[in-house]
Amino acid sequence: MRSSRRDFLRITGAVAGGALLPVSVNSAAGASAISVARPGSGTAARAALLASPWDQVPAILARIVPPAFPNRTFDITGYGAAGDNSTDCTSAFRDAIVACNAAGGGTVLVPSGTFRTGKIHMLSNVRLQVNGTIRFRTDHGSYMPTVFTRWEGIECYNFSPFIYANGKTNIAISGTGTINGNATSGDWSSMGSGGASRDRLRQYGADDTPVSQRQFGEGQTLRPNMIGFYNCTNVLVEGVTLTNPAMWSLHPVYCTNVTVRNVTFRTTNSQGDGVDPDSCTDVHIHDCAFDTNDDCIPVKSGRDRDGRRVNKPSQNIVVRNCKFSGRWGGITIGSEMSGGVRNVFAEDCQVNPADFPGRYPCKYALYVKTSFNRGGFVDGVHLRRFTGRNLDRAALYITLNYETSGSLPPVVQNFTADQITIDGADQAFDLDGRSSDHIKNVTITNSTFTRVATATPIVNYVDDLVLTSVSVNGKDISNSQPPPADRYEAENATISQGVVESNHAGFSGTGFVNADNVAGSHVEFTVPAAAAGGRTLRIRYANGTTTNRPMAVAVNGATVATRDYTGTGAWTTWVTDTLTVPLTAGSNTIRLTATTAGGCPNLDYIEVA
Repeated sequence: MRSSRRDFLRITGAVAGGALLPVSVNSAAGASAISVARPGSGTAARAALLASPWDQVPAILARIVPPAFPNRTFDITGYGAAGDNSTDCTSAFRDAIVACNAAGGGTVLVPSGTFRTGKIHMLSNVRLQVNGTIRFRTDHGSYMPTVFTRWEGIECYNFSPFIYANGKTNIAISGTGTINGNATSGDWSSMGSGGASRDRLRQYGADDTPVSQRQFGEGQTLRPNMIGFYNCTNVLVEGVTLTNPAMWSLHPVYCTNVTVRNVTFRTTNSQGDGVDPDSCTDVHIHDCAFDTNDDCIPVKSGRDRDGRRVNKPSQNIVVRNCKFSGRWGGITIGSEMSGGVRNVFAEDCQVNPADFPGRYPCKYALYVKTSFNRGGFVDGVHLRRFTGRNLDRAALYITLNYETSGSLPPVVQNFTADQITIDGADQAFDLDGRSSDHIKNVTITNSTFTRVATATPIVNYVDDLVLTSVSVNGKDISNSQPPPADRYEAENATISQGVVESNHAGFSGTGFVNADNVAGSHVEFTVPAAAAGGRTLRIRYANGTTTNRPMAVAVNGATVATRDYTGTGAWTTWVTDTLTVPLTAGSNTIRLTATTAGGCPNLDYIEVA
């Protein structure tokens, strides 16, 4: 039984008369209990979160270096390809890739035109530069013989992915063109979710059947992915539009050093995921747009016994500046995650943005789905500065009950969500543990949820839930107070090209600053510090438009950060941006400056802790 509204009100009021401590929530049929976490009770795991987990990100990104290629070009039209949407170009792709690899690497060019082809197998040191359109054939024979793959988390031999590599180094797909799986024109969609072939594969995994004997392909119903890279190092996919895959769009498996940037995903078939990092290490996905018929970025690491046999986690995955419009989750973990998932970071993303609506609205900004038989772990998933609107279900959903059979539940712990601003959802968050297997260590801070249909979040079997500066439909539901801070009201600061106003409710003090809509408008605060060092800076703002209003943050004349301030849903919806800034001993200036002609958002105050 999930927590009732009364249960949740007890959470938010667990300690009266001061700052509240993390709480553990246990809900069962006919009874519920809430225990306050004391020092020595869950504090070891919590201590690891006191230093920001985001401190790991610079080192992760420093390791992720996209591959570079020699200045040699191999135009596929020189190998017999014709961009007439009719000529079969399969051999031309193969021959150009072989020649490029043999020469020591370079670029295989797909010029303007539409090039019809079967499978494309990549080789090391080859960049496939797509300026035109690649349109894949729909006959099954074009993707035979079978190759080594992982299908929904279980290893087997199946149809070749439309673009495939195994064991290669320095490979890339780039360009401004389109890779069209053309799957809606064939019969791939009629295979559905795999049917009897899927069931047989799962039984193979449960029985430890040798992988070489797990043969599928022609006559079976396991659809191929559009791009599948296996055991590859130094991978880049950038710029292209990926559309109409038979199943998942981009599936890196057992790969290291992967960059996916400025890619647009548009899928129509079921199982139409965007990019699925699967047992991969060091992955950077940024500035991508997802219009998918399933999850946008699902992080995976194998299914059940076969995933535990392989035992390769997905780890060190950084997502930035993406737009999510997909049928299920924006950032998703699982459901195939038996090899473990750790260190997933996502920031500055938009869910169901007005300028990229997609075919379906996302149901969740974060969707963590595991089941009783997965095993493994999900340890360390961190979101910050997400904005979203019109979510079908909960903004944040973590469930241990995705499937309800088995006896090896995973360990699911250490989640943070900061500066999440959602306007329109069924619930703010749904944390769905089990009586014998709790979700552990969930921290939500500086977050605002408005137009939420079910105002009381669902909390079921969660240890150490911390809510700080969290409001739902205008009501503060925090159970912990932010660190003490000195507040500096914007109306008392030095203002350049702006005015003090008080016509939008919800501000602190006597008003707020409405800066002029020009680049360079700014508000400058004078802040004393007893000693030099890093300090927490909180900026409270509202942006009632759908236009980004980025600001540069300068301390003592030196820019320390540039932040995007996306729409908050209304001018009366105030949210808080949190960052760390360096102060010197004595007097400091903190200047917030508009970097675009849109000017600054409305500024209420800053706090320094």
